[in-house]
Amino acid sequence: MISFLFIFIIMAYLFIIGWLSYGFNKVDDFKMQDLPLKTTFSVVIPFRNEAENLPKLLESISKLNYPKSMFEVILVDDDSEDDSVAILNKLISDRPFDCAQGDIQVIKNKRTSNSPKKDAITSAIRVSKYDWIVTTDADCILPQYWLDTFNDCIQLNHSNCIVAPVTYHSKTSFLNRFQTLDFLSLQGATIGGFGIKKPFLCNGANFAYRKSEFKSVKGFEGNDTIASGDDVFLLEKFIKLDAKKVQYLKSRHAIVTTNATKTMTDLIQQRLRWASKTSQNTYWFTKAVGLIVFLGNFVCLGLLPAMYFNGITLKTAIALFVIKLSIDFLLLFKTVRFFKQETLLVSYVFSSFLYPIFNVCIAFLSFFTPYNWKGRRFAK
Repeated sequence: MISFLFIFIIMAYLFIIGWLSYGFNKVDDFKMQDLPLKTTFSVVIPFRNEAENLPKLLESISKLNYPKSMFEVILVDDDSEDDSVAILNKLISDRPFDCAQGDIQVIKNKRTSNSPKKDAITSAIRVSKYDWIVTTDADCILPQYWLDTFNDCIQLNHSNCIVAPVTYHSKTSFLNRFQTLDFLSLQGATIGGFGIKKPFLCNGANFAYRKSEFKSVKGFEGNDTIASGDDVFLLEKFIKLDAKKVQYLKSRHAIVTTNATKTMTDLIQQRLRWASKTSQNTYWFTKAVGLIVFLGNFVCLGLLPAMYFNGITLKTAIALFVIKLSIDFLLLFKTVRFFKQETLLVSYVFSSFLYPIFNVCIAFLSFFTPYNWKGRRFAK
């Protein structure tokens, strides 16, 4: 009975990850067309205690190829307790932008809900000048042709919402490689979901949408009691409004890079935050994928106990683990190749033994454990 159940779960896992791998190839690489620059953007960046990262972010913004007169930057201070605001004011006074035209401004967050980040984005949108909102995070580095690529995509596809790629800065530590592989698996699933016409993931560090559509779906209303989820819940709303105008921008010119967490404790807190929104997600496909992925990893943990109690043979256990290892590698290989981070694969096999433990523990802890985020504590 146990053997049959384990085989059934791994076959379901094989199907869903294989389907997403198939979908990954169905999303065409986007080629820049050098179209006329017609789109104006409001770049929204919430921040809290980001004194270390803001200079690098602003440097990357100053190097954007897009005309300064066609975008604005709105930085939203979410009650920072460090020198973030002072550093920003100094950087702005040194004029990396044409401040006379109001290209960059710092505003205070206006709290109205249990979600500081959603409030920050809403605060920025209220004062924004342009219809296209692009969100990113304060610890990100933006590529030179970031807005150019969005502009081309908007003109060619007539989109209302665009999901774009994100990855971590490459570093040499095993912790960095482990979480980057995990993060890239989510990016692969994101792209694959779009390829099979069932988009279910996105990342607010690289997310664009029309302000008019944001207002049409009433912004974050309905999910502002949960601290995280400023991206996926909004994506759900845009899909319900008009799924055909929700696009994935599969372009290396649009890849935003961000920081991995520095410690295992921080990583656990981050993943608990991400997992906390799962129960609030209303899309059946998201719940189905999440359940199958959890069960697939749970089975991997159960192989040794099952063999010990003669519930499964050694040959079957090895076969099931190799099947999971192989299908995971297929999706991950396609993803790291797109992001040009193939060197991370040297840690793949060892990470594959650790990941089921990590995934299952996070899933269980997320049901009853609060998490810390930017110096604040949030209940599930």
